[in-house]
Amino acid sequence: MSSPPSPPTGRDLEALLAVMAALRTPGSGCPWDLAQTFATIAPYTIEEACEVADAIQRNDLVDLKDELGDLLLQVVYHARMAEEIGAFAFADVVAAITDKMIRRHPHVFGSAEERRAGPSEGWWERIKAEERRLKDEVRRTTAPAAGAATEESAASVLAGVPPTLPALTQAVKLQDKAARVGFDWPHLGPVFDKMREELDELAEVALTADPRRPETADAKPPTHSRERIAEEYGDLLFVMANVARHLKIDPEATLRSANAKFRRRFGRVEALLRERGKAPEQSTLEEMDGLWNDVKREERGEPRR
Repeated sequence: MSSPPSPPTGRDLEALLAVMAALRTPGSGCPWDLAQTFATIAPYTIEEACEVADAIQRNDLVDLKDELGDLLLQVVYHARMAEEIGAFAFADVVAAITDKMIRRHPHVFGSAEERRAGPSEGWWERIKAEERRLKDEVRRTTAPAAGAATEESAASVLAGVPPTLPALTQAVKLQDKAARVGFDWPHLGPVFDKMREELDELAEVALTADPRRPETADAKPPTHSRERIAEEYGDLLFVMANVARHLKIDPEATLRSANAKFRRRFGRVEALLRERGKAPEQSTLEEMDGLWNDVKREERGEPRR
């Protein structure tokens, strides 16, 4: 049996690359790490990116340092697996992003004339189009097994928006790309009109299918499928993402903030219930709702009722 590899003594990027190489070395590496593929690691990559965002949201720089390291490990992991099949190496990833940043900032790294002129109308779209052309050239020389895109998908205005993005972020990016070619509402008013329309359509199909809805004389039997209701709900979310885009706010970030606010307020409700010797399941909706309003008043600096 071969002796185990010695851990790298350094703590720089080369040391991290060496650690990953050792973990992925057949015979002496880690069985779990050796068993992984691009597909099995991808969910961890998404999770680590979300944990980076969470640390930023909490303004926790100690956690942020650790989470950025975890995210960097994901890049190293994918690059190592690609190197093993002869596709590319970590150095190629670094070279590609370096070239991209230089190419996308001609007003900083370009000629004297480009630096004087600064960003011009349509320059971003031209740069992106050139990047797609260069990428297509590479794909044409790449075997289909390497994941070459079809000409139809590469030529679309919406090309480049990964379907694996968080849904709200993906919606904003799709809408933004369509807007760049003129497919957009002229101002916020029609977007709100569309949102109200979609909300009415959702209410129409959802209320009649809600078994908890109090019976009324004019109640209709549930005739709409769950798929139809889900479709209408999706349409509403898509328009709400468009509202966020027009307002220039990040819907993912605002929803995370709303989630954090709910956690904080409900945690305070639980604390107030404990002062009464109760758990939430021992309370009533009316009691918890009253405490919820008390918590909101506390946050505004007002006395509880």
